[in-house]
Amino acid sequence: MLTKLCFVTSNTHKFLEAGLVARSMGIELEMCSNLKLELQGDNLEEIAMKSAMIAYTMLSRPVLVEDAGLFVEALNGFPGPYSSYVYKTIGIRGLLKLLEGVENRAAYFKSAAAIAFERGVLLATGEVRGTISTEPRGDLGFGFDPVFVPLGETRTFAEMTIEEKNLRSHRAQAVRKVLEAYVKKLVEPR
Repeated sequence: MLTKLCFVTSNTHKFLEAGLVARSMGIELEMCSNLKLELQGDNLEEIAMKSAMIAYTMLSRPVLVEDAGLFVEALNGFPGPYSSYVYKTIGIRGLLKLLEGVENRAAYFKSAAAIAFERGVLLATGEVRGTISTEPRGDLGFGFDPVFVPLGETRTFAEMTIEEKNLRSHRAQAVRKVLEAYVKKLVEPR
């Protein structure tokens, strides 16, 4: 059936995580990093859907796009969809400084994955709840992984292998769901 799908990202870590999920489903992802899509907005689902539609129009082939954010309860959901920008500007240390002396360290990662193809756009989301640690731990993963501890775990995402992270991660959930919907659409009669 389907062997390759273009994953529009320049983030190698995202590509490796999503690629592992896709391969487990018999799908090979190709990293399409030549497009620079950095849409901003308050809604991950809208960002993923718009980015996928733009990429599909530009490449004229089916594409997968994924966007994620870290939502910290004590910060009213900040940084949310702006997580990448916040990571680049104030980083992990800046986030931890914002949470100094804060007891409520509840947070969640959310991911929105979209596939645009000749039949339209499919969207799926994934979410994992957890807490923000008081200090960075681990050297695996990327972004805010060193300070995010998923519920039921004592380790941060950065202390887990990709395989371990994918068992519970927001990105793995969203990518799996959207790929399942895509495969189902491909076998449906038009």
